[in-house]
Amino acid sequence: MYCAETRLKALFVSGLSGHSADYRSFLIELTRHLRGYLRKRIPHFRDDTEDLVQEILLAVHNARHTFRPDEPLTAWVHAIARYKLTDFFRTHSRRDALHEPLDDHEDIFAYADDDPAVARRDIGTLLARLPDKQRLSIEHVKLQGLSIAEAAHLTGLTESAVKVSIHRGLKALAAFVRGAV
Repeated sequence: MYCAETRLKALFVSGLSGHSADYRSFLIELTRHLRGYLRKRIPHFRDDTEDLVQEILLAVHNARHTFRPDEPLTAWVHAIARYKLTDFFRTHSRRDALHEPLDDHEDIFAYADDDPAVARRDIGTLLARLPDKQRLSIEHVKLQGLSIAEAAHLTGLTESAVKVSIHRGLKALAAFVRGAV
């Protein structure tokens, strides 16, 4: 059976010792693992997968001096990959938050006006499946932008209860979307 930790660590340590063929093999095998990891986590951004793989490989290469041989290599690589993935999401969300350029005339007919209405209806359908405490907490804080304190005042819950309700409600919504419930 293939053990990623054993195989990758042996290649990586050998590569650090100056065996360039082993280091190249390490990078090739790591690339396969990273693609699988990223395709599973960002399925809607397939075009960005290769760029992100390259960023992670470069970060691994640049941080190779920080690796401690007595620690698991896969955990070290995972920490780097997770950091780069988080950075990707942060950058991507900022980019998505920006408005489209006004002179991009070809996209004017790409989106119908009813798309937000459909999304609101779908969100409403999902939220209706939640208990009132969770639904109201999510609606007030996440959809209307109220503070936790304001939501607590409106719902008659404590601030802690609002936070817990939001957390549990979002977890339930994720399960609904995945089809687990």
